[in-house]
Amino acid sequence: MSSKTIYLIRHGETDYNRRGVVQGSGIDADLNALGQAQAHAFYDAYQHVAFDKIYTSALKRTHQSVAKFLEKGLPHQALPELNEISWGVREGKVPNSMDSEYYRTLIGSWRKGQTDLPAEGGESPDDVQRRLRVAVQHILENTHEHTVLVAMHGRAMRVLLATIFEQPLYAMDQFEHTNLGLYLLDYQYNNQKFILHKTNDTTHLLTLPA
Repeated sequence: MSSKTIYLIRHGETDYNRRGVVQGSGIDADLNALGQAQAHAFYDAYQHVAFDKIYTSALKRTHQSVAKFLEKGLPHQALPELNEISWGVREGKVPNSMDSEYYRTLIGSWRKGQTDLPAEGGESPDDVQRRLRVAVQHILENTHEHTVLVAMHGRAMRVLLATIFEQPLYAMDQFEHTNLGLYLLDYQYNNQKFILHKTNDTTHLLTLPA
């Protein structure tokens, strides 16, 4: 096989997203009504694609985002390595002004190159990158799968995209993400390079409420 096509999506909206509550790998939230509608809209737009396999994280918001595809009996594998970053002790809490300042400072440090700095009680971008490399290797080694759908999480997706496009992690915020936004990629096996075709595409969501 000369290439693999990867449809990479972030999960649909949860109430934690809607309320601005910190939601990392330690929060296993369900999609809310809008998130379910986003998942259905994505399915309606891409149900014609002949996916060989569905990959998700181990968290149910990614499973629910691709539920309509799974109902068709498509092969599925949950990879914990695709989980969201662990935001540590502040997960699940509505950020107050002190928390907000903490996260602004933390992300500012990452943008300055301190990507080995973890959230308190959680992970650093470097930590996330190490486990995501394991997931990417696993997906690429399955060369009999020509087209796959991968559902994961916002910050982890930024780390993943920076990694596969050989960008420094301090620049990961250039990769925007939206609930149920799509990145469409090809991996070229001959030169071991990723090609980007769509960036955070949300055209399938245009008919949904904001």
